[in-house]
Amino acid sequence: MFDLTAFQRDVLYVTAGLDRPSGQRIKSELQKSIDRITHGRLYPNLDTLVEQGYLSQGQIDRRTNYYELTDQGESIIVDRRRWEDSYVDIDAMS
Repeated sequence: MFDLTAFQRDVLYVTAGLDRPSGQRIKSELQKSIDRITHGRLYPNLDTLVEQGYLSQGQIDRRTNYYELTDQGESIIVDRRRWEDSYVDIDAMS
């Protein structure tokens, strides 16, 4: 869970909330919270997450891929959320 960068975790979270998003859709969603995301930042991180087994990649058409969270990717998100919850009680902060 700690071998990922914050940006890679953000990519996983966004991907988990969408149905087979393309890289461009992931980029658009991330840009709602992160000012500028370049092609050179996003796609190497997507490739790394696929190589590490957190995402799977498929093809929409000859130029467009989609991404899905794998069981391993889901597990790392769940583990991270449990770890965060063990330190931060959101209800107590409200």
